[in-house]
Amino acid sequence: MDLMQFVPMFGNFAFMIAAFVVALSVIVAIHEYGHYIVGRWCGIHADVFSLGFGPVVYSRVDKRGTKWQVAALPLGGYVKFMGDANAASVGSEGEVAEVDLRKTMLGAPLWARTATVAAGPVFNFVLAIAIFAGSIMYQGRSAEPLTFGELRPLPASFSSDLRAGDVMVAVEGVLFNDPDRTEAVTELVPVKDRLDYSILRDGDELTINGPYYFPTSVASVSPRSAADDADIKINDVITAINGEPVFAFVQLQETVLAADGAPLDFTLWRDGETIEKTIAPRRVDLPLPEGGFETRWLIGITGTIFFEEKTEAVGVFEAVSLGAQGLWTTVTTSLSAMKHILVGQISTCNLSGPVGIAETSGSMAEQGAQSFIWFIGALSAAVGLMNLFPIPVLDGGHLVFYAYEAVTRRKPSDRAIQVFMFMGLSLILSLMTFTILNDAILCP
Repeated sequence: MDLMQFVPMFGNFAFMIAAFVVALSVIVAIHEYGHYIVGRWCGIHADVFSLGFGPVVYSRVDKRGTKWQVAALPLGGYVKFMGDANAASVGSEGEVAEVDLRKTMLGAPLWARTATVAAGPVFNFVLAIAIFAGSIMYQGRSAEPLTFGELRPLPASFSSDLRAGDVMVAVEGVLFNDPDRTEAVTELVPVKDRLDYSILRDGDELTINGPYYFPTSVASVSPRSAADDADIKINDVITAINGEPVFAFVQLQETVLAADGAPLDFTLWRDGETIEKTIAPRRVDLPLPEGGFETRWLIGITGTIFFEEKTEAVGVFEAVSLGAQGLWTTVTTSLSAMKHILVGQISTCNLSGPVGIAETSGSMAEQGAQSFIWFIGALSAAVGLMNLFPIPVLDGGHLVFYAYEAVTRRKPSDRAIQVFMFMGLSLILSLMTFTILNDAILCP
């Protein structure tokens, strides 16, 4: 047996685990820091801030008496406040001096406890908005009128004399900036391998022949998709399917849809080399703009136009507004997916556990820093949402207890809290077990 054949496999696995640990550590650190800093502002003292569980690898005590530590198992974290019996802030570890009672979670006012618990998910949401807004500011928006940036890498048959700085006027006689048009340009221009582009260059209007506007160039690869499993890369160009030449992304979509899940033989162009891949499309549940989901056969790639667009800056306030919209879309889509899974309208394969998240982390990291950072934002939004579910042991469960206390003017009994905590922990462990089986066996 040649052990060297396992080196690339081990390397990919190590990279996936490293990406997963980095993503999870950032999200957990922000979440727990939200609990810590708001608790401190509210007068609640933290004894321990831990990133990870298990044996302590590194620790230090700050001037406030809080022990900051990194533990060996980087699968979560916690803040243990003064007087807490455990990291979940359930119960008391013993008698606390009257003078220090206000500094504990159990002795703090209801408003302080509520703010401290809610801060974890809120900080996750803030991180998501910050990442989405930062990505928007980094990418910018398309300049108007549409102006060519760098041409994307394409095979020689897609070549043209179009250049960066050319301003788009029309495609095959279809005006690009027509305020009265409701259809997309790709719906109006003919599907043929070469198109005539009317452009402005140095004040002169020229007509230059170029490739199809929306070619079969890969713009992104969905994690854990058929294309991802087949090692399709960004900027790959699909030149043929089952031996039939293709040049337009719409041809690719139609062929995949018509295959009805049957394997297809793809010919790819990658950095001047020709590569053959066999890929079987998979049924995927896609969220619709108006709500709900649509099930389609997909291989898991998106396309793009054959050139990068010249961009212009987006202001901070607009970017934050768009980032907040991105958070709202992520949260509402997640809730809709959960609802549709529960009623059996879409597959449980849309539910990812630790294995699926780790695989997605590795896949997004391979696509580049920008994709990986965006994924951290999306995952942070999901973690914040999950922690708000009204399940004991989660932040949402604590908030339910506090709501009960606010209405009845008394705290739930210790016995009731223990029973609900046991039920909540059992539910979480059962769900985690199911998602691990789902990722590894049911939806590999």
